[in-house]
Amino acid sequence: MGSTGSIGQQALDVIRQYPEKFKVIGLAAGKNRQQLAAQIKEFHPQIVALKEEGAALDLAQQLTAPKPEVYWEEEGLKILASHPEAKIVLNALTGLTGLMPTVVALKAGKNVALANKETLVAAGQVITSLVKKTKTLILPVDSEHSAIWQCLAGNPGQTAAKIILTASGGPFRHEPADLSKVTVEMALSHPTWQMGRKVTIDAATLMNKGLEVIEAHFLFGIDYDQIKVVIHPQSIIHSMVEYVDGAVIAQLSVPDMRMPIQYAFSYPQRWPSKLPRIDWFTLKEMTFEPPDIKRFPCLFLAFTAGKTGGTLPAVLNAANEIAVEAFLNRSLNFSLIPEIVERVMEAHQVISKPDLEEIITADQWARKKAWALISNSGV
Repeated sequence: MGSTGSIGQQALDVIRQYPEKFKVIGLAAGKNRQQLAAQIKEFHPQIVALKEEGAALDLAQQLTAPKPEVYWEEEGLKILASHPEAKIVLNALTGLTGLMPTVVALKAGKNVALANKETLVAAGQVITSLVKKTKTLILPVDSEHSAIWQCLAGNPGQTAAKIILTASGGPFRHEPADLSKVTVEMALSHPTWQMGRKVTIDAATLMNKGLEVIEAHFLFGIDYDQIKVVIHPQSIIHSMVEYVDGAVIAQLSVPDMRMPIQYAFSYPQRWPSKLPRIDWFTLKEMTFEPPDIKRFPCLFLAFTAGKTGGTLPAVLNAANEIAVEAFLNRSLNFSLIPEIVERVMEAHQVISKPDLEEIITADQWARKKAWALISNSGV
């Protein structure tokens, strides 16, 4: 799900390397009908879905035999997520759109390779309870969570004292001094990773790392006070685990998302790959520094939402989605993204133990509130 996006395309690249190990059952995309058509021609899925009904019907007319079944909207995602032949569902959707397909996949007994941060950020307690009930697995695809997962492998429980999430720091660690002058083009120019537009902006504000903090809390059952963020501009160490005896285990590799994708697909095995290796003789340095919370308050807001819990993480996520969308549409200044998120959070009445319906209601409320604030803020 999300086959034409950055993660989806790289996942299909992994699948190309192992044609004897994989069969693509279904593909879902947003609006990129032509690219989805090319993927259908190459991988021959049984079922596909697009975001909009009109585009899906047009696609169905365009395809030649043998044709897959074509669906659309959320119902199409649910049908894909619960397909009886699927063993792993890769959720590479953007935004809260990814929540319900994850729920459906888990209820259908599927392991979910999760690249959709919003699923755990908005509904972490619901998802972790569902995983226990269905005895399924969440297979982390984010490079940081994959790194932690690998560092924890083979070590008995309760021995991890601290999780250390590394962050590149994005393109604006030091320059420009005035973040109000940041343009869309500047923010989309990430120094080390090739990602989708929304995630790239989140990386520039450090909200991406904040969302990953909340994810890590739910994925690994560790308290927020035991999660630390360290700026590591070279993006070679993808995260670390510090154990109770003071030992630190780190996972290192070149910054290439195909590696954590492949590990999610191959787990618990490791498969050979043709991915680039670290050249230890040209790697000049690995540096570390604390995050600048004053310059990038989104990270602090995420910790606050996570520690408060309830519906507040969903509100944080929804307000951020709207603020980022407004920035990309040139309707909001880059420096105002955290201000919009904070004001929406402050206006929210938190429900401490929400069910899925209450989470979705909080998400919808936060989106409307964010739009209202943006419309009165000016650019």
